Amino acid sequence: MTQLFSPTPIAPVTTLRSDAVSAALSDLHGRTVSWFRLDGGKHRGAIGVAEGEAMERAVRLGIELGVPVVGAMATSGADVGEGVASLHAWGRVARALTDASGVVPTMLAVVGPCVSGPALMLGLVDQVVMTSDAFAYVSGPDTVGAFTGVLVGRSELGGASVHDLRSGVTTLVVDDDADALAALATIIDYLPDHHLDDPPVALVDDPIDRDADRAATTIPARATASYDVRVIVEDVVDEGSFFELRARHAPNLVTGLARLGGRPVGIVASQPSQRAGTLDITSSQKGARFVQWCDAFNVPLVTFVDTTGFAPGTDLEWRGIIRHGAQLVHAYAAATVPRLCVVVRKAYGGAYIVMDSKPLGSDWYCAWPATEIAVMGGAPAVQILHRKRLAAIADEDERRAEQVALEQEYGAQFSSPFPAAERGYVDAVIPPADTRRELAAALARLATKQDRTPSRRHANTPL
Repeated sequence: MTQLFSPTPIAPVTTLRSDAVSAALSDLHGRTVSWFRLDGGKHRGAIGVAEGEAMERAVRLGIELGVPVVGAMATSGADVGEGVASLHAWGRVARALTDASGVVPTMLAVVGPCVSGPALMLGLVDQVVMTSDAFAYVSGPDTVGAFTGVLVGRSELGGASVHDLRSGVTTLVVDDDADALAALATIIDYLPDHHLDDPPVALVDDPIDRDADRAATTIPARATASYDVRVIVEDVVDEGSFFELRARHAPNLVTGLARLGGRPVGIVASQPSQRAGTLDITSSQKGARFVQWCDAFNVPLVTFVDTTGFAPGTDLEWRGIIRHGAQLVHAYAAATVPRLCVVVRKAYGGAYIVMDSKPLGSDWYCAWPATEIAVMGGAPAVQILHRKRLAAIADEDERRAEQVALEQEYGAQFSSPFPAAERGYVDAVIPPADTRRELAAALARLATKQDRTPSRRHANTPL
């Protein structure tokens, strides 16, 4: 068997029935994990009965012991030589991974091919890391060519860059096996061993009461100018703790893990430098899956909002932005972990509600003084509300001046965060420089929050 990277073994999980798979309880940077590795053998990691049993046992043991399940895969798919039994083999692994979902963290590194039916297992785990030379697909280039007439190569069809940018299957793309192991270890550092535990708190040197001066000066003076929201995030959280996930996929929404006062938090942030921070189908799906994952493992959520709404377009509507946008609504509304939200510039329309607003159950919702929280911006609102009044003014300069005055009046009455605070829609209007200490204080207050969701089999998520 090709020797891939491995954490330090503690105890074997199964006897070695196949030269394509190994499994063991292992030490991964100080954390016990249930580890398996699939590669090599006669058919490059083909999954047969022996391989399926070893992988399934590793997953089941992770559930039983309450430790993360981590694996590395390079597989050519189900072992054709074993017939339908090989399909049952990887199906049993898929069932075990489904049982582990939301109970213990599950992560895979793809370090070579991962094709045919077993590739679907990548969609069942929490996070996937791929090496740059890896590829994954359900139907191969020959099948695609025969069915569609389109000739495509392995990398173009399912290379790591495709899953990094387009599909969102992979969380990170790294150079080699060792980097993949390091990335998985870094993610686990922010997570508890299982869903009944709390994430580990780390000792940090970054003062919790320091001013967030860089964040305070990041917003441009021009309301429509773009900026990188990650500058704000990195200044507010503990220094050097922000670890972005799925950075290239749906870049108009930033997701990642960080620490605040040593406590792990999940970060969701509008990205004004990409599509003006508007929400679309892919960003809604990306955000929903991340929010649900953090909620499953007791990781509090911190959301930074600067969005003018959902992106318009016939293509988005036809592809189901109603249904997919509802996935983000559902994920936030169902989340029971402490939830903190900061509006840093704009929160308009449906996207304002979707991005963890008070009606969805945000525990602490704050805004910077210059922010706008409204149904829409002043200019379109005035056109709707005062169209006839403006049309009746013949002089163009006078009409423009009247429109500006009406926009200012609308902004003062409906867009400022202060009226929203008076109505209880905003808990606090804070100076930008105070953001770090205010969030940390709110997070500490919410540390004892408990889940009070109704008992039921499960919600009907708008998939």
